[in-house]
Amino acid sequence: MEDQNLEALFKQADKIGKKRYHKLTAQDFENYRKFDYWRYINGDYECGTTQVSRDWVHEHSDLYCPICDRKFNTRGGKTIDHKLPRAQYPWLSMNFRNLWVICQLCNQEKSDMHWYEYEHYIFVHYPRLYSNVQTARPIDLLKTLKE
Repeated sequence: MEDQNLEALFKQADKIGKKRYHKLTAQDFENYRKFDYWRYINGDYECGTTQVSRDWVHEHSDLYCPICDRKFNTRGGKTIDHKLPRAQYPWLSMNFRNLWVICQLCNQEKSDMHWYEYEHYIFVHYPRLYSNVQTARPIDLLKTLKE
């Protein structure tokens, strides 16, 4: 996809997302909470991750962070991140196409940036890593927002 088309897609997704955000349902909030219960025992971060989420991480990652290409154990370990932040897209909290495993330091740096904003940030600050982020674009997920 050309960058101009990608920017337009992200702008449209952001516009749709804002409209959808203001129409959140009880099920959306339940899905938002489900993520915490799926990831953390009793929703409590201090208790650690559940076996189900640990298994998912194991199946969807290897030794290296897909962003920085460094070993997870040298970067604070593995974390489950939402490509499109759940603060902005709570209804995608449990959509597994929206999840990926990245290192703790990359997750902290990404924070709640929207994907297009994050790509721009990486392009400006870490140009050698840009292709890694570009490869992981959630294009199919963004297209579902139009539906």
